[in-house]
Amino acid sequence: MTDFSKILEKAKELEKKMKESQEAIKKIEVTGNSGGDLVKVKLNGEGEMVSVEISDQLLKEEKNIIEDLIKAAHNNAKSSLKSKTTEEISKSAGNFGIPGFKWPL
Repeated sequence: MTDFSKILEKAKELEKKMKESQEAIKKIEVTGNSGGDLVKVKLNGEGEMVSVEISDQLLKEEKNIIEDLIKAAHNNAKSSLKSKTTEEISKSAGNFGIPGFKWPL
């Protein structure tokens, strides 16, 4: 019975740490860029786009080039966000022996 109570205690501790991580993740902001900083996209911790900056220099280009650079900047930001959220979750889950735990983004 002692083992079961230890498991429950660890589960409650993990739940608390995960809630703390979720709150920390909400505060994360990442910026992705493309075209040598001609396009910058900022995402918050929930993956919502907060801002898009497009250089005036880029506005002289063709529409499809601008669209591609916006997508590339967004994908760059999304990749950074995934890394940061995985890192944040690993801080919590790492102490509980959950090997290979990854945040599903």
